[in-house]
Amino acid sequence: MDTEFLIIILISAGVTFGLRAGGYVILSRFRSIPARVEAGLDAVPAAVITAMVTPAATSGEWQEAAAMGLAALLSLRFSLPVVVFVPVAALALARLVT
Repeated sequence: MDTEFLIIILISAGVTFGLRAGGYVILSRFRSIPARVEAGLDAVPAAVITAMVTPAATSGEWQEAAAMGLAALLSLRFSLPVVVFVPVAALALARLVT
């Protein structure tokens, strides 16, 4: 393994740990979390998922967009394993066929 690669991994791990620990330390000082902070924290998972999915949806081919649409539809009715597995399988099949 390249030394530079290992250094990047260690720095990334340190920054990730620092951010997580810092968030815990800051929030643990509150007796109760203010409503605005709680609302902001509740929005984080959706924002992260959107940030991860949007580039693939806008720059990918039609297969990626179709798989994401299928996942969105399945999420209205089915559990997480189905919502993840079925679109991934459909994407793999669509890429194999085309």
